[in-house]
Amino acid sequence: MGTGADYEVRTAVDLETGTQVVLKRPVPQMIKLRQHLATEARTDRMLQAHRDIRHPLPGIVPVLGYTEMAVHDEYFGDSLVTEYRVTVEERAKGIPLLGDHMARITGVAVGVGQNLFALHPLVHPSQPGSGPGGFPVQKQLLDLQAGFIEAGYLLLDLRPQNIFYQPTASQITVIDCGDLVHLDGQKRQGSSSGISAELSPEQSFGRPLEKPPQDLNDFCLEMVKFYTTPQEPPLEATGYREPYGLRPVIRFADELAELEESFRAGCSGLCQETALTIIARVKDRAYDDLEVFRRDLDAYLEAVDQRNKDLPSGAQARQAWFEALDWLRADYWTRFLFDPAAELAAFGA
Repeated sequence: MGTGADYEVRTAVDLETGTQVVLKRPVPQMIKLRQHLATEARTDRMLQAHRDIRHPLPGIVPVLGYTEMAVHDEYFGDSLVTEYRVTVEERAKGIPLLGDHMARITGVAVGVGQNLFALHPLVHPSQPGSGPGGFPVQKQLLDLQAGFIEAGYLLLDLRPQNIFYQPTASQITVIDCGDLVHLDGQKRQGSSSGISAELSPEQSFGRPLEKPPQDLNDFCLEMVKFYTTPQEPPLEATGYREPYGLRPVIRFADELAELEESFRAGCSGLCQETALTIIARVKDRAYDDLEVFRRDLDAYLEAVDQRNKDLPSGAQARQAWFEALDWLRADYWTRFLFDPAAELAAFGA
């Protein structure tokens, strides 16, 4: 399937059940250089979180099994001669909201999922039993985070490339739950306050120790950076090609300054007002309750939805949306568990 910063991912089939799965191991070059221990620690934290979450959380890939640390050269057909762990996970259905970088180089519209279904969801599936309208990506990410908080964790690195999406069902699946912040010992509820409890550097998982401890506001920043935009829906299909907010979060204050500038310059009215309110509160690290952030984000999304309904160029924007949707028929997207004919038919396309 590809190689990311930490893991190589391969597809496979469970010979006993016929289930389609993925095998994840540290990047082979890192294993060869004996530089994979940080990735192994990330894997261990992910597995521990799965054990701590007592009720299955909808929206994350189930871990079906894992190996002990061992040499797996015979299975993979290489000669790394080094011990590492392999995890077996259920294969996610749908498409990634952001395709891989190499596909972008070859001309694939890798940002089309993020733009169509997260930033500008102008059209929703019409068949019975389809998922919620509005902004389903954002709402499900909030619900998923509430489940992690209840279990004592905060999940970060929720970039579009880590989210798979089933258009007809309007369902997300997070494929990487390794970037975790462990909250304090008090049990957390989705609506409880105080989740920005003081954390020692040792409790901050998946991040360099010199950074300040992460809290709920780091999640809020990711939501604003990757799942909101001051831009109106494009009037030409080409506006859906490129991903939005491609660069990962690097510097907290700088990211917020850029977001504030873009919303001041790129939109007006209630959309701008509600977005700037969120940005100001994140900047002050004022969010210590997920439900308060949910309320503010809902207000912003409602303002965006009303703006989109009032667009004088609404018909042209919808036409551009449908033209971009047709790009999902490209061969690239069929490498995933995704049937373009069935999925696009739900939109009348």
